[in-house]
Amino acid sequence: MSRSDVLSLYRRVLRIARTWKAQSALPHDTDTERKYIAQEARTLFRQNQQITDPESIKRCIEECEARIEIGLHYRNPYPRPTYLPPMGLATQKGRKLRAQERLRKQAKPVYLQSHDET
Repeated sequence: MSRSDVLSLYRRVLRIARTWKAQSALPHDTDTERKYIAQEARTLFRQNQQITDPESIKRCIEECEARIEIGLHYRNPYPRPTYLPPMGLATQKGRKLRAQERLRKQAKPVYLQSHDET
């Protein structure tokens, strides 16, 4: 992806923030959600501006596009929660805990890859 593609994606997110209407149709909720969208975009794009690896850039773009589509579909700008599978929590002993952490990281949806980092 080129710099112009990333910048056009950033502009798209900011346009969505400008025209966003909250599902509740309350002006306060609309303002809060608009500010959240713009701030989240600024934070993540600035956080990732030093990335030069094409594969990492591609993953970041996929995450952004997934978050846009999910947000527009559900009319909710906030990331959707993930749920632990049954028997997902290990005891605090040795390998089981590390294995569970690795499995959770692998199972994390694409639209939440950078959510915990902000």
